[in-house]
Amino acid sequence: MDLVVISLEAWDEVRRRNQHLIDGLLGADPGLRVLFVEPAQDPLHAARRRRAPRRGRGLRPAGPSDSQHWQHLWLLEPTKWLPRRIAPESDGRWARHVVRTARRIGFDRPVLWVNAPDGAALLRLTSWPTLYDITDDWLAARRSPRELARLAANERTLLAEAAEVIVCSPQLQRVKGRDRRVELVPNAADLAAYAGPLPAPTDLPAGPVVLYAGTLHTDRLDVDLVRATAAELAAVATVVLVGPDALDPASRASLAGAGVAILGARAASSVPGYLLHADVLLVPHVVDDFTAALDPIKRYEYEAARRPVVSTPVAGFVDSPAATIAEGAGFPAAVRRALQTPHPVAGPTGVDWADRVRQVSALLERVGTAQAAG
Repeated sequence: MDLVVISLEAWDEVRRRNQHLIDGLLGADPGLRVLFVEPAQDPLHAARRRRAPRRGRGLRPAGPSDSQHWQHLWLLEPTKWLPRRIAPESDGRWARHVVRTARRIGFDRPVLWVNAPDGAALLRLTSWPTLYDITDDWLAARRSPRELARLAANERTLLAEAAEVIVCSPQLQRVKGRDRRVELVPNAADLAAYAGPLPAPTDLPAGPVVLYAGTLHTDRLDVDLVRATAAELAAVATVVLVGPDALDPASRASLAGAGVAILGARAASSVPGYLLHADVLLVPHVVDDFTAALDPIKRYEYEAARRPVVSTPVAGFVDSPAATIAEGAGFPAAVRRALQTPHPVAGPTGVDWADRVRQVSALLERVGTAQAAG
């Protein structure tokens, strides 16, 4: 099978759901080939946000640092030159570029795996048999009316025409499965990574540490709650944030001013060391309709690390036996109490990515059967 994956994130060292699953699929099927399409680079948008603009890297073969199965993996990072309001045909041009690239490497009739809803443009153009993997309810996110209308149109196409639809959370299954069958494939953890003793990362602050691991974005992270927690613990512990930084400058400055240590993204191989050497793990998430649909990978990684967890009442943690649930003024106090309670570290527990790979493999077989029948 040849597989074209339209991803919400780049293929990098952070290792998100798509990468875990695709690595596992490549390892299980030597005949599988994958073209992984990353989000397009947007030089104009970067310049407006005072970041260094650059072009996308185009098509490149994966290397040994990308995957153990790099010989069967290609990466594509396109360039978005103009915003949609100026160039309304940009999605169509992007889709044609992906098709040309797929043909260039010999993918004549691939299966399409869509995680980013923009992949609907490719389904409309090609009618490639499609697996739609929903990991966020973007229709519940804070977006402009124009953007929400575009997302809704793309989702209608994908839900109507994809051969299989999978979701990562029960809430998404309820919302997206009203008019069709939707399969639940939750997230997991790499349990082997948490099995042995690991050295403490050298950039962790001295003294007790309470740590959040995940993408820093105001769609998820309650910045005011993190600041309040840092103030509560100022004399006894440091609040540390580890993960890709998508915060706006004002939020980042307010956290730094409160004494929060923002370490940035770390390679997936190093994340277990941070979790295992934290005194308490945090989930200070915003509580709204968007976060209600999440199945955070950190839930599985936190459980594998066997450290005390304090979370707001969000999906993935309200039913976690490892988590203490608190919100508002009670959250910082709950973190302080967790710091004062001894918690022995045991071996890793939970669900491994290998179990999810088997689920997705069976679904891709069904999509491939539909392709052969067509």
